[in-house]
Amino acid sequence: MTAFADYLAAIKKNLAHGDATEHTHRPALKKLLESVSQGITATNEPTRILCGAPDFNITKGKVPLGHVETKDVGENLAAMEKGKPPYGEQFGRYRDGLPNWILTDYLEFRWYVNCESRMTVRLAELDTKGKLTPIASGETELGNLLKAFLTQRSKTIGTAKDLAQRMAA
Repeated sequence: MTAFADYLAAIKKNLAHGDATEHTHRPALKKLLESVSQGITATNEPTRILCGAPDFNITKGKVPLGHVETKDVGENLAAMEKGKPPYGEQFGRYRDGLPNWILTDYLEFRWYVNCESRMTVRLAELDTKGKLTPIASGETELGNLLKAFLTQRSKTIGTAKDLAQRMAA
């Protein structure tokens, strides 16, 4: 099985138990993120930063690469992106404060760079009976999204004005 198949199997198992929450799926996501590239560390519940407390801090060695914010399976990410409660305010802080991050409900992954949406990928669908169905292109597309996320160059600070703008965000 691939890392993506293992990931979906873990999500499916968690959901089948009937009492899964957003936090239940984090070990499966951590394993998936760390499998994409050698030397990647996905720290669950890292130290708070200025814009809040994203669920994962992604690093390679000591080099920060980005963040991942998780929501429960089926959470309306589109509404969050539009600023609607209950997570709209949090989305705005992360969009404006994180240069490279992913928002996910574990089945859909939305990647943002420098305040702009870069790519959205759905790995699987969950029907009303709780059946998880992989999307044919999902594994390849998510692999591409995660590789691009992990290799995204962060903004460098070249002038005092750049520094002031970054600090203001």
